[in-house]
Amino acid sequence: MPIPPEVTGEEIDKDVRQELQSLPRTLAEDVAKNLVMVARLIDEDPEAAYGYSKVALRLASRVAAVREAAGFAAYANQKYGEALAEFRAARRMTGTVELWPVMADCERGLGRPEKALDMAGAPEVHKLDKAGQVEMRLVAAGARRDMGQLDAAIVTLQSPELASRSTQPWSARLRYAYADALLAAGREREAREWFAKAVEADRDGSTDASDRLAELDGIEFTDALDESQTEDEDLAGTEADGARRDGGPGGR
Repeated sequence: MPIPPEVTGEEIDKDVRQELQSLPRTLAEDVAKNLVMVARLIDEDPEAAYGYSKVALRLASRVAAVREAAGFAAYANQKYGEALAEFRAARRMTGTVELWPVMADCERGLGRPEKALDMAGAPEVHKLDKAGQVEMRLVAAGARRDMGQLDAAIVTLQSPELASRSTQPWSARLRYAYADALLAAGREREAREWFAKAVEADRDGSTDASDRLAELDGIEFTDALDESQTEDEDLAGTEADGARRDGGPGGR
């Protein structure tokens, strides 16, 4: 797959670059460039990112960072079985537990919420950092909802991190998930309150909490392009009516 000339491979994280030092220099550069493309495209064009990840995987399947990148690319394309296999491989290579939450979410994607809940109760969770534990809580709540256990999902999300007034990287998503679970359970007033709290914490627009809040408040947004198109259509209609009155095309 083509690599833009401005991509050098130096853009990757220094820890990944260190991993690639086990490869011949030219090969390491090629792998690094493909990993850069995966990182660049995984949100805006996950299919393309997946393609670059497969190239990197073909070149260096024994590098943990490559297996992890391939896992996330597959995950972004909802290829959950493939993603889970890559995450397991990366975990075997590194011995770390950082991927545990996303591995559990792959189990959800494969239609196995019970397995995800088993993982949420495993000893590995206690080895996660705070962000990882919050992520695991989100996955567990999602698994509860998959099983139709709305009240249990709500309880799962209730935590010191949810109650905290400080804003952390996970705050918006945690509050959003709680609001969404409340709304699904028919607790609209509480849901509105928590969507508002999610908006306060969502500094980078990672959720659509503001849209959900507006929806609950009965506010409708009109796309500016649609407004312009409507005005053009109204103007065209007025001109046509004038032409008919003046005996132009369509007039009598």
